[in-house]
Amino acid sequence: MKGTRNLTVLIILGIVLILGVWSCSGYNGLVKQDETVKNKWNDVQSSYQRRGDLIPNLVATVKGAAEFEKETYTQVALARAGQLKQAVNVPVDSLNTQRMQEIQKTSKEAMDATRAAINIAVERYPDLKATGNFSNLQAQLEGTENRINVARNDFNAAINTYNTKVRSFPTNIFAGIMGFKARPGFAAEAGSEKAPEVKF
Repeated sequence: MKGTRNLTVLIILGIVLILGVWSCSGYNGLVKQDETVKNKWNDVQSSYQRRGDLIPNLVATVKGAAEFEKETYTQVALARAGQLKQAVNVPVDSLNTQRMQEIQKTSKEAMDATRAAINIAVERYPDLKATGNFSNLQAQLEGTENRINVARNDFNAAINTYNTKVRSFPTNIFAGIMGFKARPGFAAEAGSEKAPEVKF
């Protein structure tokens, strides 16, 4: 009888120990994924900040190439830098579907404004197409947009991993108790499947 009681106590203690280790592991996994999501969002913000910092500086450099290009490049810099202020320094905890859409809309508006300014420049000054500095600016714009796209894709991948973990059984039990919730990722804006027209 005493041996059976000891065995029962050992089994119960073993189960409690296993559940405790499993709970800690599940919680730590959720924390790790949450931190990964925050890190990836910081990468997105860093890319936006890079764009906001780089484009005006590139434009300022290119402006020196020819005086008649001054007005056009200033418009490009203002279009890029001015409209992106809202997308930088957004805490990841404040992200929701509506805020993500606002950030995407702001980013799209900035890119559209830049394309429009470049198109106007090309129409006014056809020689700009041959300017090496102008070509470099276009390459930097493309590279910057590619960096932002990669950062967004990495962010969405981190969100996917995190959301899968938060929603999977039995981790979803601990996630609910500990306050971990699924997070929204970037989604394409309506009409974004159409490529914007760039005229030269």
